[in-house]
Amino acid sequence: MNENRSVFALDGITGMLIATVLLLTILAGLTVWGISVQNASATNFYDVKDEKSIKMFGSNSADHIVDVK
Repeated sequence: MNENRSVFALDGITGMLIATVLLLTILAGLTVWGISVQNASATNFYDVKDEKSIKMFGSNSADHIVDVK
């Protein structure tokens, strides 16, 4: 039988706490990153120039979008 058992081994309470802290850290990082991307997108306004000349087929619509800053 295995006599070297410990509650604080990496497969016990310590491992569970390490995994929990790691997952919460990843969650916090992704949340902060998502909020910063949303803020950057919300403040990046654009305007469409010559909207009457945009064709449904064969036109590159990105040529008509201008960033407004």
